[in-house]
Amino acid sequence: MRPQRAAVRPRTRGTERSEARRAELIAIGRKLFADTSYDALSMDDIARQAHVAKGLIYYYFQSKRGYYLAIIHASVADLVDFAASGVELPAVDRVHRTIDTYLRFAEHHQAAYRAIVSGGVGFDTEVHAIRDGVREAIVATIAEGAYGRRDIAPLARMGLLSWVCSVEGATLDWIDRPELSRDTMRDLLVKTLGGALRAVEELDPSYPAPQPARRDA
Repeated sequence: MRPQRAAVRPRTRGTERSEARRAELIAIGRKLFADTSYDALSMDDIARQAHVAKGLIYYYFQSKRGYYLAIIHASVADLVDFAASGVELPAVDRVHRTIDTYLRFAEHHQAAYRAIVSGGVGFDTEVHAIRDGVREAIVATIAEGAYGRRDIAPLARMGLLSWVCSVEGATLDWIDRPELSRDTMRDLLVKTLGGALRAVEELDPSYPAPQPARRDA
């Protein structure tokens, strides 16, 4: 008796098409929500501007909120992945890159950034969780650059977290009133980070603040 061959199902190809279509809808949504608030766009508006049937959005995301959260997740993933890259760079350069990337994201995805930092629509626990994840990722990235490791003591973590929270408030104000260039804003945040690291060192000498790179004369 000839052994039966396993049926070859076109699941992989269909899944790839489905994932590509979903990614395309997220890319469209990122543009739509780049500077438009959640409440300002209805599902009819989204479908019309995306040139797709409204049912297609419901098929992939179940609801407007599901669509919005998928867009935020995708945007934040890009931010965190890029901010955490560049491990081969010197610590100072990596800190500059992380902060510059953060500011670029806020500048080009203002509505998503406001939603993440402010908590989204009402008190949205899922958006709060996304925000907390971003905070922890930035803290870990800065800790690795400053101290050479991500697992740091509670005092050092709180010092960095306090700085990140202050960055959120300053960045919200900056995108509302962009009176400073991004380069100036980045340099200011780098200097305030230096102050936070020195405060940590003063309270816990086992976490010395990194010394600025010395330039040869």
